[in-house]
Amino acid sequence: MNDTVKLSARDQWEVLVRLIKYTFPFKGIITLAFIMLLISTFAGIATPYIVMVFIDDYLTPGVFPEQDMMWLIIIFFTVQIVGALTTYFNIYLFQYLAFRVIQQLRIDAFNKIGTLGMKYFDKVPGGSIVSRLTNDTEAIVEMFIGVFASFLMAVFMMTSSYIMMFILDVRLAVIALLFMPVIIIMLMVYRKYSAMFFSKARQLLSDLNAKLAESIEGMKIIQVFNQEERLEREFKEINDDHYNYNMRTVKIDGLLLGPAISMISIIAVAVILGYFGLLSFEAGVTAGVIFAFIQYIERFFEPINQVSQNLNVFQQALVSASRVFTLLDDDTLEPRQNENENSIMTDGKIEFKDVTFSYDGNVDVLKNISFTANPGETVALVGHTGSGKSSIINLFMRFYEFERGDILIDGHSIKEIPKTELKHNVGLVLQDPFIFYGTVKSNIKLYHPSMTFEAVRAAAEFVRADKFINKLPGTYEHKVIEKGSAFSSGERQLLAFARTMAIQPKILILDEATANIDSETEEEIQKSLEVMRRGRTTLAIAHRLSTIQDADLILVLNRGEIAERGTHDELIQKDGIYHKMYTLQNG
Repeated sequence: MNDTVKLSARDQWEVLVRLIKYTFPFKGIITLAFIMLLISTFAGIATPYIVMVFIDDYLTPGVFPEQDMMWLIIIFFTVQIVGALTTYFNIYLFQYLAFRVIQQLRIDAFNKIGTLGMKYFDKVPGGSIVSRLTNDTEAIVEMFIGVFASFLMAVFMMTSSYIMMFILDVRLAVIALLFMPVIIIMLMVYRKYSAMFFSKARQLLSDLNAKLAESIEGMKIIQVFNQEERLEREFKEINDDHYNYNMRTVKIDGLLLGPAISMISIIAVAVILGYFGLLSFEAGVTAGVIFAFIQYIERFFEPINQVSQNLNVFQQALVSASRVFTLLDDDTLEPRQNENENSIMTDGKIEFKDVTFSYDGNVDVLKNISFTANPGETVALVGHTGSGKSSIINLFMRFYEFERGDILIDGHSIKEIPKTELKHNVGLVLQDPFIFYGTVKSNIKLYHPSMTFEAVRAAAEFVRADKFINKLPGTYEHKVIEKGSAFSSGERQLLAFARTMAIQPKILILDEATANIDSETEEEIQKSLEVMRRGRTTLAIAHRLSTIQDADLILVLNRGEIAERGTHDELIQKDGIYHKMYTLQNG
């Protein structure tokens, strides 16, 4: 997925305003930071004036009254100390503000991920999502620290410096202001091109993360099929593009930022020195005034230089913030429940009524699916790859929204049943169960606040998982590494069974729960499944037909339609698709 962000001037402004809104809860911190900034700026402006007084009133005449000198030294050092302290607190407060804002932004983004539907994850690589919550938010931190503080200081310093220049000489103050249009035009040109380059560089960084995450996840396949060179080549291409676009930003920074601003500042100082040189022929000009004016003109241009140096950070942050806000604004949400408090699950009766569904809105993957699973019955879904088995489960689990037909549970539309009611009473076991980092107990309990250890142990014993758990060091407190890779496929599946049964669901969904299990382990798994299915309505996707011969109803799917239905014996007698599948699997 290409997630390059192109920002116009208006887009950048809207992103900036939205970022600033994140600072509103910290008004006290902002106020204190402004006060520190004002005091720090005053200290910076007062220093040249104090030196000017010393040069003109004491150094030039050669008069050094002891008491006056003492007071001047005290005032000078007091101003310097106050300036240093307020600068420290100003930087600290802005950094504190930055980290708090990003902390909240990351929480909002992470929470938003939990509300997104499966369609979003179908089209956006995981590495790209990780990049938005890490690299992009980190870039925003740099903007708050490096840009906001320096920009505000620049505004205060430029304003106060110009006021002091105006007091010293009106004509020179006007001349200094004439340089501003040149600087503004230069910064506008920079903004136009840098935004383009930064956006592309950020997108390529996201692609790098996606490629890296994919490579790590599929390393076994990469090595088995000898794909290392291809992956290295693809990674190198993306990495080279990322390098090239970063170098373009370096070139434009070097051309339009520091050197150009410094050159304008030097020209301004030369003009002012020339002016004072000419003025000295007509009237006396004190050395103190010349010193002060040069200091103020430098203080007038230096903040511009600092801000311009941070413009690359600013552009990068706006692009990054826009990518984060794109995630926050994405409307590919999980299906919403029109919750009706009276829609309560009681017996677990399932009814599909003429359900038709399409992932892309064009091609229907399910066509007029209708069947009933009565309480306690097992309905098995079989068919070739792409026949629609998983789509039925996806709709029932509310991973995707459907518009045509309806799914009923105990007579209530699945769209009206409260989410908590639905999740608590429907248990799902996947073909490849996901095991979290933590302990055996935490993987079964999944941090359910009211679930006791006795309930965890009872669930494990119920599905016969306690046999291997009790052999582990630490038993239920045994540490589980990422994805439970130290466990066998059968052990991971038993943990998933225990996790599902711990909530005691009324309805059980089995998505090819034995597909990845060896024959020896399958016998043990089947015993657990028999216990789990007893008294529960079960929808089971079956890969091995031998595992669902006792199902109350078997639905044979073909190209999104129910081609055959009946019990195992009835379907064998029909000599149709099911009979052919069964014959192939049994030689």
